[in-house]
Amino acid sequence: MTIENLLKRKKPGRKIEGIAAALLPYADDGKIAVDEFQKHLVATQNAGLQNAVNMDTGYVNYLTDAEKSDVLRWTREALGPNVPFVAGAYIEHDPGDDIAALYRRQMEAITTQGGTPILFQTRRLHAKSNSEKAAVYAAAAKGYSAVLAFELGQMFAPNGEIFDDDMIRRLLDIPEIKGMKHSSLDRLIELRRLDLRDQHRPDFRIYTGNDLGIDMIEYGSDYLLGLATFAPEKFSERDRLWAAGNDAYFALSDALQYLGNVAFRAPVPAYKHSAAAFLQITKRISTARTHPQSPTRPPWELELMQDCARRLAL
Repeated sequence: MTIENLLKRKKPGRKIEGIAAALLPYADDGKIAVDEFQKHLVATQNAGLQNAVNMDTGYVNYLTDAEKSDVLRWTREALGPNVPFVAGAYIEHDPGDDIAALYRRQMEAITTQGGTPILFQTRRLHAKSNSEKAAVYAAAAKGYSAVLAFELGQMFAPNGEIFDDDMIRRLLDIPEIKGMKHSSLDRLIELRRLDLRDQHRPDFRIYTGNDLGIDMIEYGSDYLLGLATFAPEKFSERDRLWAAGNDAYFALSDALQYLGNVAFRAPVPAYKHSAAAFLQITKRISTARTHPQSPTRPPWELELMQDCARRLAL
């Protein structure tokens, strides 16, 4: 893609759909801080973003089925009836060979609480052909009113996989799948996704998961970001400034990108500790404790997050 074509993709004034992958906070006693989690969900919704729970940011790969069900219930209780949210259908630890059935069991739990399921990838499909993979996605999504797909780079999790263009076209052909979160951290791959979408199914949503390139919204992506849980009201403000064509957009976007560059440095999965530290500093949660199995940052992380918070006037 040439620079000229890239600039032509810019879409000033576009209304952006933003979704924040919610951090699941933990208390000093090692238990989930349910009250703080629910308050953060409400604050995110009130800021103008939709919540996504049981995502990587919410430690879905470490949660038991009972804990995932609790998260869904707590989310519905916090948001109230009829408020939309997204939730991850993660099957990596579930026994069985019928992959579509495993997905549908998780999806049923999500839709029972009124959520929209997003299908995490599974290593079980890595060696399969595109036609076999697409058949699983079609069978899993059949009969649901709205499902999202997920494309996840392995820097985030080993079950992730970056599809080729043929597989993306096959996903676009599944009517129940309304959009896809793309997390390669590679702008050029995401731009190809946007081109395929525009040519093949313009109403399909590409949600950027590129925490190192949050300006992908300028080129036609929406977003589903773990970074957005750090400061949902600042993301919402940025989106409004872009839609209004306000020059203040650039300074705020730069400050948010600085936060993303710091928080999502290697090892990338430790960004959840950065998120907890940031939310503690900004008085959204009481401790920076994370899930006990999740990678952590060094003790001086708080100082880095303090600098990021200052740049955002938080």
